[in-house]
Amino acid sequence: WPCFAAELLSLLLVSVLWGCSNPLLKRGTQGLETVAETSRVSQLFAEIKFLFLNFRYLIPFLLNQCGSLVYYYTLSSTELSFAVPVANALSFLCTLLTGKLLGEEFGGKKAVVGMFLTMAGITLCVISSIDEQDSRQQNAT
Repeated sequence: WPCFAAELLSLLLVSVLWGCSNPLLKRGTQGLETVAETSRVSQLFAEIKFLFLNFRYLIPFLLNQCGSLVYYYTLSSTELSFAVPVANALSFLCTLLTGKLLGEEFGGKKAVVGMFLTMAGITLCVISSIDEQDSRQQNAT
């Protein structure tokens, strides 16, 4: 149980880091379209300079990458069939909620229904994993 709880909390942390940083990354790129250079190479470097000298982009980017580090560390001890859907679905929910808090369009009733269905799916994944771990423990004794 303690190991499973730690895995679940790690996946929740990943989801918050990924999901909450997505709308902030989107906001941080505002103004990128105004960067204009004469050649493709100089355009690329000008865009990279714009992004990495812009703290409104750089901070969410670093938080997002921290989420990736936690995710890969968590994958070393968690089943892929559990970790991938839970992390991605919760990230999606965090992205929607953070976007809404920042004033973005939410998607209406369909988005709310989708969020509830996503939560139901995550709940089924968690229950299934708990049942599977309980079965393994009973077979081991």
